Amino acid sequence: MHFSDLNLPAPLQQAIDDLGFTTLTDVQQIALPMTLAGKDIAGQGRTGTGKTAAFLITIINRLLSTPPREGRKASNPRALIIAPTRELVIQISDDARKLAKHTDLKLHTVYGGVDYEKQLNAFESGVDILIGTPGRLIDYLKKRVYSLSLTEMLVIDEADRMFDLGFIKDLRFMLHRLPKYDERQSLMFSATLSHRVLELAYEHMNSPEKIRAEEGNITASGIVESMYHTGMDEKFPILIHLLRQGKVERGMIFVNEKRTGERVARNLARYGFAVGILSGDVRQQKRMRILEDFTAGKLHLLVATDVASRGLHIDGVTHVFNYDLPEDAENYVHRIGRTARAGATGVAISFSCERFCFGLPDIEAYISRSVPLLPVEQEMLEIGKPTHPEATAEGLKREDRADPDGNARSGKSGGGGGGGRGRPARGQKPGGRPRR
Repeated sequence: MHFSDLNLPAPLQQAIDDLGFTTLTDVQQIALPMTLAGKDIAGQGRTGTGKTAAFLITIINRLLSTPPREGRKASNPRALIIAPTRELVIQISDDARKLAKHTDLKLHTVYGGVDYEKQLNAFESGVDILIGTPGRLIDYLKKRVYSLSLTEMLVIDEADRMFDLGFIKDLRFMLHRLPKYDERQSLMFSATLSHRVLELAYEHMNSPEKIRAEEGNITASGIVESMYHTGMDEKFPILIHLLRQGKVERGMIFVNEKRTGERVARNLARYGFAVGILSGDVRQQKRMRILEDFTAGKLHLLVATDVASRGLHIDGVTHVFNYDLPEDAENYVHRIGRTARAGATGVAISFSCERFCFGLPDIEAYISRSVPLLPVEQEMLEIGKPTHPEATAEGLKREDRADPDGNARSGKSGGGGGGGRGRPARGQKPGGRPRR
């Protein structure tokens, strides 16, 4: 199906043409015929499937096709989009502005960590589409800066993350300030349609249609996955070897703990890589600059935990490395979904060590297949000495820049992961599981 088949308003169709969109993605083919007809949906969609464009097209189409409700003030939004993280809010806002550029619709974005008064004053010029994180949205709502009493459309993006990040009470607070569920259109998207997500949908939506565009293929088809069974002290040398050999244009490296991430990022810098790190300690302005540098290619690698990386949507990521195998199977899908977005191809490489190998059976059960196993060769462990011993990673605190006991070691071992218990026998996986 083509976008030209949807009979969209001319200004919206022009913006779609400008972006080079012609054919609908699988998610869009399922969702748009229903949402453009005014139905509520609860959709399962991983990152890169086109779900953001689907709900933005629905919103803009409705606002261009129907007049505002009687009595609405200019500062009161006609459509509300709630997302769990500031990075996701910024990404949605960027996409919305591109799709609405040929219209007179006014967009406003609010999130924490930036100028409160500046965001507050922007309401005075009017807002048709309000996009924000729960905390900042509630701040302005409680101060009666705006009202949701005449809002026509609601979108909740990454609903599962709302639960994970503890925003569910804030979300319910806002939902109770909206018109009744049958007096507005509501769209909800989530990486998983878990029981708690569906319960929220049925409680606050009007008989939502459930859509699942990816049954039987929960990860993108363009991702080439592989895994190495390693000891803790082997992971960093193997990572260096792969980075040197694999033509990594833009790579994300996931760890389970902030301390591990700091070691890995610091030692990557010492081996000459342009690397940044995202952790909860990085201030918002610095965080945004690191992301801008990564997107612009000034940084080639980004080290992050699951919490610090939630909501990131960065195009052009060629490689994802699970330095630590995630303990939650769903996070495996979230992580590797950072690559191969929107039909592109990508590489996802995981390290299964003696500490984190126990989550592997759940991961393989969740994705309904085994992750291909590759052998560890001796040459992969011989990485030499750091070439830039004084270098550091963007995002590290000043006191983290001196690391007396975390230096990467040459030869067989590397200090990126910290304190290993040695390699498993070549004939078995860490933790005693036989090799395939």
